[in-house]
Amino acid sequence: MASRYWVVSLPVHNSASTLWNQLQDQISKHSFDTPLYRFNIPNLRVGTLDSLLSLSDDLAKSNTFMEGVSHKIRRQIEELERISGVESSGLTVDGVPVDSYLTRFVWDEAKYPTMSPLKEIVDGIHGQVAKIEDDLKVFLFSCSSVVRVSEYNNIRSQLNAINRKQTGSLAVRDLSNLVKPEDIITSEHLTTLLAIVSKYSQKDWLASYETLTNYVVPRSSKKLYEDNEYALYTVTLFNRVADNFRTSAREKGFQIRDFEYSPETHEGRKQELDKLMRDQESLRGSLLQWCYTSYGEVFSSWMHFCAVRLFAESILRYGLPPSFLACVLAPSVKAEKKVRSILEGLSDSTNRQVAYNFYIIVFGLKSVFLNPIPKPPSYWKSEDDVGMAALAGEDAHPYVSFTINLV
Repeated sequence: MASRYWVVSLPVHNSASTLWNQLQDQISKHSFDTPLYRFNIPNLRVGTLDSLLSLSDDLAKSNTFMEGVSHKIRRQIEELERISGVESSGLTVDGVPVDSYLTRFVWDEAKYPTMSPLKEIVDGIHGQVAKIEDDLKVFLFSCSSVVRVSEYNNIRSQLNAINRKQTGSLAVRDLSNLVKPEDIITSEHLTTLLAIVSKYSQKDWLASYETLTNYVVPRSSKKLYEDNEYALYTVTLFNRVADNFRTSAREKGFQIRDFEYSPETHEGRKQELDKLMRDQESLRGSLLQWCYTSYGEVFSSWMHFCAVRLFAESILRYGLPPSFLACVLAPSVKAEKKVRSILEGLSDSTNRQVAYNFYIIVFGLKSVFLNPIPKPPSYWKSEDDVGMAALAGEDAHPYVSFTINLV
């Protein structure tokens, strides 16, 4: 799937099908690896030139907004899939892969009636995308019920804290999963302590623990676990000398960890962990589902907006009645220059001059209110027309063109 597409329109002089055949022929001969598709735009309602000109001022800004929202949701999906270890099956719009939806675009008449004013359609699309962005901003998503993503993040934080206790250094980690009931002796007179010993001081510990205080059970120390820094040892002694042993051990650089084995506490922690993991997976699944659905809605809205934008800019560029060929291309970087040349060659300079004059006349009628006359909303450039190139700018083209970035 390509990640970047051009949406363009070319002026039609005689027949759209003839121009389409010419474009296909040129692409196949000179840039055969460039995918080319028709972009099907319905007969939309033009309205007044004032409304069209007013609308054109905000089209590029709105496009940037919708592209940004789609990218935000995509990044959220990628992050959730990465955390979950889910292999992405590709984003879709109503079950259709996004690239197929774009290259085989069909206008949704039920959702966006073509007889509605263009501004009404654009405002409706913008409002829908803005609402989804608001949901994303306040971390709301809807599945079987409304749940805050902050709840999901809170569970993740709890799990991370538990994991740190279970996988961190022996000096701080939870010891309950390392100590078994048979490792602990607890009676009226005897107790078992847990010592954290530097892995490089283990010989010193084994040689000295019996003499750190009186009444230590000989050969009672047993190593339970070792990590990269420390080793965990038990030692059994009389209850009455436990405090003296702690003090002497600390002076020798050994840490005695407070620990009381409780089967009920251990089982409770295990159940809590299991519940948190189940809740996390449930919330993550719900959030992913919301993101998948929302991305499809945003992408569909964005493509309808692109159709309106291409239609409006083509009218302003080529004049009335609407007569242009809309298509989608996905050239590679190395083929861009050649494809641009082909598109420029199919854009007739005479038609461009007529469109330019049409544009100047329209703004000339409004010049009493607009001074100076603004540049055209879609600029053009031709090697044969220095004046138009100067007006247009270095990156302009003699046809309507804008880019859709999927990622």
